[in-house]
Amino acid sequence: MHAPDTYDYAVIRVVPRVEREEFVNVGIILSCERAGFLEARIELDEARLRMLDPALDIDSLRRHLDTIPAICRGGDAAAPIGLLPARARFHWLTAKRSSIIQTSPVHMGRCGDLHATLEHLMDRMVRPPKATTPR
Repeated sequence: MHAPDTYDYAVIRVVPRVEREEFVNVGIILSCERAGFLEARIELDEARLRMLDPALDIDSLRRHLDTIPAICRGGDAAAPIGLLPARARFHWLTAKRSSIIQTSPVHMGRCGDLHATLEHLMDRMVRPPKATTPR
């Protein structure tokens, strides 16, 4: 078994009305330079977004969000950013912006399974908590 990997991650946020500074977490970008890992997972909760802005163009938002995993995968399909090294793509994706799609500050951690960690972060930071039934 190998030593745990050190990773960096950022939460992807949608800020429908930037002037109000309200946002909904919609995804995670996770990077591990040693493992050559750069992946993003996105899940939109349309109802939560519509509460912040009923007129939000969800189709346009999805098209823009779809570029994030494409940039993570890299290659010609995401050119010119997709042609940069993975670490440079991560830094480009997590750079400060004042647009409708933003990221949190970058956080770091250590883990033994990057895919499981990405799922854990989605559960913890993006997906609504599961209701528990009283006993």
